[in-house]
Amino acid sequence: MIEQLQRLPGVGPKTAQRLALHILKRSESEVQALAQAILEAKQQVGLCSVCFHLSAEPVCEICRSPNRDSHTICVVADSRDVIALEKTREYRGKYHVLGGLISPMDGIGPDQLNIGQLVRRVSKQDTKEVILAISPSVEGETTTLYIGQLVKPFTKVTRIAFGLPMGGDLEYADEVTLARALEGRRELD
Repeated sequence: MIEQLQRLPGVGPKTAQRLALHILKRSESEVQALAQAILEAKQQVGLCSVCFHLSAEPVCEICRSPNRDSHTICVVADSRDVIALEKTREYRGKYHVLGGLISPMDGIGPDQLNIGQLVRRVSKQDTKEVILAISPSVEGETTTLYIGQLVKPFTKVTRIAFGLPMGGDLEYADEVTLARALEGRRELD
């Protein structure tokens, strides 16, 4: 059980051991409920046919919502990014999940991602803005530039600003982060 738990992202040997011991202390019914929940999630959750976010329905709740701005699409690498952006409660548009980033070193090209579907989506509907919310890594920059060139003929393309986290000290920030923070500056209200 410890070996299997260690395969989960962010779970090292000590955490895996702690989780295993915790599970063993639980009642059999609690362990069965956990196992059943994992199996049901694996069987029932798939990808939204519109945006490719995780969903138990053919079209996810966000894409179905009439309260969301259907003229704005926020492009992210994976569903974790959708979840993080939704926690802010600031964004009210729709999403498009790429399913990863362009990474030639890992053998991932544009054809392995949901980029073609994004271009078709933007070209066929009345999209006013595509927001690229992709992490500023080498792969993220490559993906951002590639997508920007493809969708720019159809709509306005923006990207999220990058900078310093709240509570962060300037002296500990790297040069790229500081440069991005300066680029993304805006006037005080």
